[in-house]
Amino acid sequence: MLVSNLPPINDEQVETLIDDVLEQYGYDFTGYSRASLKRRLSRLYSLDKQVSFAEFRYKIGSDNLYFKRFVEQITVNVTEMFRDPNFYKALRERVLPTLATYPFIRIWLAGCSTGEEAYSMAIVLKELNLLHKSLIYATDINPTVLEKAALGMFPLSQMKQYSENYIASGGKADFSSYYSANYSLAKFDVDLKEKMIFSTHNLVSDHSFNEFQLILCRNVLIYFDRDLQFKVLQLFDNSLENLGFLALGTKETTDFSPISKRYKRLEMEKIWRKTVNEKL
Repeated sequence: MLVSNLPPINDEQVETLIDDVLEQYGYDFTGYSRASLKRRLSRLYSLDKQVSFAEFRYKIGSDNLYFKRFVEQITVNVTEMFRDPNFYKALRERVLPTLATYPFIRIWLAGCSTGEEAYSMAIVLKELNLLHKSLIYATDINPTVLEKAALGMFPLSQMKQYSENYIASGGKADFSSYYSANYSLAKFDVDLKEKMIFSTHNLVSDHSFNEFQLILCRNVLIYFDRDLQFKVLQLFDNSLENLGFLALGTKETTDFSPISKRYKRLEMEKIWRKTVNEKL
């Protein structure tokens, strides 16, 4: 538990930091949920034992290394391999077999964090004999987590849970055959990474950069306000081919958004198929 005698960051100070960061670095957090943002800012403020808000603000604005830490702490990086196994089962059994008829499959993992989903996807593609004709674009706003993702190394202590997730998602192979133990880390096979491209991308301010058959953005939109959610969903719509698939997190939806009429949800999982290519 963090103990601090500092007063908590107030709403006005949150807005001040949002304006500073946008003006100086071009990172736009204006559409983020204020409650979540305030909680994370207060945590960082206390964790780093800042003397005052003025010094905290100055350090963010003047120290590039500290700003890197700021982005790492403010953005959400909770993920795991084969998270929500039933979701991966639906990908394995319904979505990817449909895309198997395409000559080439482009997949965008938006908000990929440290890359666990990218490696999970590569394993499923390999088992379906689709990896050779696929390309996985894994993007995140945070360059630090992308550096970790590109290494393909995850804590060995997590492998038992990941193996259970893999089996529950319909995996039939020996999960440990995909990595080798390296001290306290599991290093995943290089061939899984050959079809991945890691790159920074800001969902708030950057535009579409390709056309995809499958887009995954899970458990990211929940941290955005409604207007930003709609803006990001529009970005995905602009980036998705007709009859392509869009996958969101368990608490996220396209319902009530301007793009909803063009999408039909698959049963059970939060996966939608684009059915009409007409602009509203």
